[in-house]
Amino acid sequence: MQPFRLSAHELIGAYRSRRLSPVEAMASVIARVEAFEPHIAATFLYRPERALADARASEARWLKGEPLGPLDGVPATVKDNIATRGDPKPLGAAASDMTPEPDDAPPAARLREAGAILFSKTTMPDYGMLSSGLSSYHALARNPWKLDRNPGGSSAGGGAAAAALYGPLHVGTDIGGSIRLPAGWCGIFGLKPSAGRVPIDPPYIGRVAGPMTRDAADAALMMATLSLPDARDYSSLKYEKLDWAVKRAKLKSLRIGLMLEAGCGARTSPQVRAAVERAAGDFETAGAHVEPLAPFMTQAMLDGLDHFWRTRLLDDISALAPEKRAAILPFIREWAESAEGFSGRHVFRGFSQIPEIQKAAIAATHGFDFVLSPTAPMTAFPAEWASPSRDPLNPFPHIGFTVAFNMSEQPAASVPCGFDDEGLPIGLQIIGRRFDDVGVLAVAQSYEAIRSAKMGPWPEPPDRPPPTQPLFVV
Repeated sequence: MQPFRLSAHELIGAYRSRRLSPVEAMASVIARVEAFEPHIAATFLYRPERALADARASEARWLKGEPLGPLDGVPATVKDNIATRGDPKPLGAAASDMTPEPDDAPPAARLREAGAILFSKTTMPDYGMLSSGLSSYHALARNPWKLDRNPGGSSAGGGAAAAALYGPLHVGTDIGGSIRLPAGWCGIFGLKPSAGRVPIDPPYIGRVAGPMTRDAADAALMMATLSLPDARDYSSLKYEKLDWAVKRAKLKSLRIGLMLEAGCGARTSPQVRAAVERAAGDFETAGAHVEPLAPFMTQAMLDGLDHFWRTRLLDDISALAPEKRAAILPFIREWAESAEGFSGRHVFRGFSQIPEIQKAAIAATHGFDFVLSPTAPMTAFPAEWASPSRDPLNPFPHIGFTVAFNMSEQPAASVPCGFDDEGLPIGLQIIGRRFDDVGVLAVAQSYEAIRSAKMGPWPEPPDRPPPTQPLFVV
């Protein structure tokens, strides 16, 4: 098998037995990137020569039997907004300051310490405020399964890179669904950990970093490294040495909630509903008790959070010079500037929806061991769109299933559960109780083993010229 197709677990085993070297693995990933990347624009600061030098150093350590850490020689990427020392951090926006960052942010630092080869960063939309691959700075990211479709976002490049098999390990960030939505639309595994489980800098309400991989086992392997402590995250959880060597959970007798509508935003499409119901049937066949769960999100909750986020970004971009502000993606600029007339009371009421969402989510889910839902109510939308709604004043019709669990701080994963009639992936979201990240990973691994949906082969690079890369299309 070509090395770029191997999981992180398989690569480590092959290095240990000397059946494969990190140099061979990295060279294979580089060839894959160079075949697929002109079509999907997933990478930023892609550095193949440095990656090969790092792979040679890793090879020397393995030959001595002295690997640097549990991920030594495994190719990995991190998202644009995760600082890497000496590199700019544009946040997907042409208006950003491109001053090089002085230090690695915690996720990048932990991966390097574990020996992972950070061969590239991955693309994102302006300020991470779109579930789209559209950016004023990066080329338009596309979905490997169907190039005229969006990979989702804001961890757009991470989702596309994982599905295109740019190595096994990728790190995204998530404040409203930005790991899980691209995971669902790109047919990969994505974990939004419990709030504070993975140190991040800077921390913010609802914001987490987490793994984007091909399966739950590699995500668990990453979590053992990403969850290590870092004092820079003043909001992180007290470090626990959890057993991340996750085994499949016993599904028999588990009480599972099934939520098929979000309660706000877009309705669930028939094909997404059917795939999630089939997944719930797989759980029932394995002995779990699956019960309906009524939606608990409201449009008022989503709108309040949306208006608070608009105001937050407006405050940031108001400090920019006019020419810088004009460089922001028009969809994002219009969205933020719509908050100009909001009163302090209005913004406070929007912010107050955060604890309301948290309270509602915990109350709705506390009687279940785990909850299942669609990751998104629809499959991937056109590549050039900023949002499924195409409306900057209604930008988030697709995050109703995901955003609640950022605010409630519960771990949640997206696992592929099928395809629609166009061959586009559909994601199943698995939500656990607060702090039960290991449980979510274990249930996800069990579902992967019993999944009745036929998942098929990964997408391959097309044998034709790459598409043009439009900018500022909304």
